[in-house]
Formats: sequence, structure tokens, C-alpha cells
Amino acid sequence: MDLKDQLKQIGDRFVKMKDQIQTEEATKNAFIMPFLQSLGYDVFNPIEVVPEYITDIGTKKGEKIDYAIFRDGKPAILIECKHWNKNLDLHDGQLLRYFHVSKAKFGILTNGIQFRFYSDLVQPNIMDEKPFMEVNLTDLKESQIEEIKKFHKANFDADAIINNASELKFMNELKQLFQAEIANPSPDFVKHFAKQVYPSIVTAKILEQFTGLTKRAIQHHITDLITERLKSALTKENENEKQMVAEDVELNGEANSKIITTEEELEGFMIVKTILRQHIAVSRIHYRDNQSYFAILLDDNNRKPICRLYFNSSKKYIGIFDKTKKENKTELKSLDAIFELANELKESIENNLVE
Repeated sequence: MDLKDQLKQIGDRFVKMKDQIQTEEATKNAFIMPFLQSLGYDVFNPIEVVPEYITDIGTKKGEKIDYAIFRDGKPAILIECKHWNKNLDLHDGQLLRYFHVSKAKFGILTNGIQFRFYSDLVQPNIMDEKPFMEVNLTDLKESQIEEIKKFHKANFDADAIINNASELKFMNELKQLFQAEIANPSPDFVKHFAKQVYPSIVTAKILEQFTGLTKRAIQHHITDLITERLKSALTKENENEKQMVAEDVELNGEANSKIITTEEELEGFMIVKTILRQHIAVSRIHYRDNQSYFAILLDDNNRKPICRLYFNSSKKYIGIFDKTKKENKTELKSLDAIFELANELKESIENNLVE
């Protein structure tokens, strides 16, 4: 199992088990130790992964941090752990104090599902106020997985990570600035664009008018980008699905001759996959076409239905299954209306994962 699958497994376990995890120690055992194991470290080797590592802070003797990963006999990574429901914003000061008196180059603050990676990019031997990377195991991005791989025991190179960490840090801060400007454009941001399209002086009244226009223009542009990417992905995957259907019909002949899988059904299937791919690996989402409905299943298992598409009449419906396996049908005015049911589809997946 590669790193991506191992991290995804921890994220899935978190969704299923979190409400039963009552203590910080249980959080370590259920989520944090498996995370360290996925990075190739032997958590049961006290020379490699030192639990309750003692760091003397000034006059305070015997202060302990939850874990220290050692390389070549020296601490390389300090890890401070909290219960999964703790807000990490309230606990970074503790890791900062430990970092200051240690020779470690990296610190990780985690509650088992969120992992914040720190170093001393701004001032040597003093942990930065902000992490250079933050990941959530239930919402992992491909780019983040590549960065986590650099902390794997087989790949670990402190100098290489630090060289890249500075770029990561500033990129993350820029992304946060962009997100803030998109949500609530500042006067300077609005004025920058207004001056380029408005032919006269940008007065306070014009600035107020362009604030709303700028916000809507950004949102429309983002929507257009997402739509184009979805169309491109759907077109490509539809072609693959049609090829698979053709091969299936050819292999099974008469058994499938009465079942016609339409392009609309395949497009609906692709939309469901697009919605759910941020919650579960798309390789686990399958379909089985029947004469009366198009079934979408988890793990190709009839006992794990996600939803059904009813596209064989003048009106189109989608039936989504709740935790009691009751099917709730909703009429679809268009295929795009499936996107409006994203929360219901996510709940259907979570109900199947709990089983």
C-alpha cells in the first residue's frame, strides 16, 4: 500500500471512529502513530521514535513533548499531540518552547487529523509563528501528499525540505490573501482593477459600486473555470465508460442486450463521482445498469447503494439512500441539479463507511 492509500485509510478511520475517541492517548494510538508508521518510522523502536521526549526549558526541568523522531542519534522532528477535537490554534506556543531548546529542524502540531508542519525559516532556532504546511487527512490534496513524502524515512533530507518549505510557506500565505480578497475584496484590490476599466476618477461612490462588481466577476470566473474542467473531465471519462460498456456488451452479448446505458446516465455517474471524489477514492465508486434504473454503488456492492438514477422516462429522478437504506427520490430539472444534492450524497457515502 503506497503512502496516499495509507493516509486515506487513516482519514477514513477518523470519520468512522472519532466519536468513540475520548482521550488524547487514544487519539495518538488511533491516528497519530499510524501516521508516523506510514512515513516509515518504527513507532515501537524507542531509539527511532522517542515518546515523552524530555526537553529542559530554562528553569523548568523534565518538560516532555509527545514524540521526537531521531535521525543519526539526534532529534530531527518534534511532535506535539492533542485530542482530535482540540483547536490547534490554542496550542502552538507549547511546541514553540520545545523547539527553541532542541536541535530539531521541524515541529509538527497535530490533533490526529490536522497536521501543521513548522520550521525556523524566519529566524534560526526559533520556530516560525505560522506553519509552512498544513494538511487535513480527510481532505488531502495531491500536492500535499508529494510534500508529506519528503518526510518519509526513506526520503528525509532536512536541507532539501527547508529549501522548499520557504516557497511553500509564502505560497500558502498568498493563497490565504487571495481567499480573503475573493470573499471580501479590499479597497486597494478593487481600486487596482477599477482603474483599468473605469475611464474617469475612481471616487468613493464608484469604488463602492466596483466592490460588488469585482466580487461577482471573480466568482463568475471561478465558476467558469470549474465548469470547463468538469466538462473536460466528463468528456474524457464518458469516452472511457462508453468503451467499457461496449466491451461489456461484446463479452456478455445477449445477457446485456436489453439494457441500454445512455450518455445521460454516464454523465450523471460522472457528476456523482466528481462530487464524491473529495470524500472517497473514486476507484471505489461503481455502477450497475438495470432495465428500470442505473445504480451507483460503493465498492461495487449491492449492499452499499449510494444512489439510483431514473432516466428512462420523460421526467428524471435521483434516489439517494439514507442510513436506514430508505431511498429518497428527487426530481431533476437538469443533470446539473445533482450538484445541489452534494450533502445528501456525502451522507450516503458516510453511512456506507460506518457499516
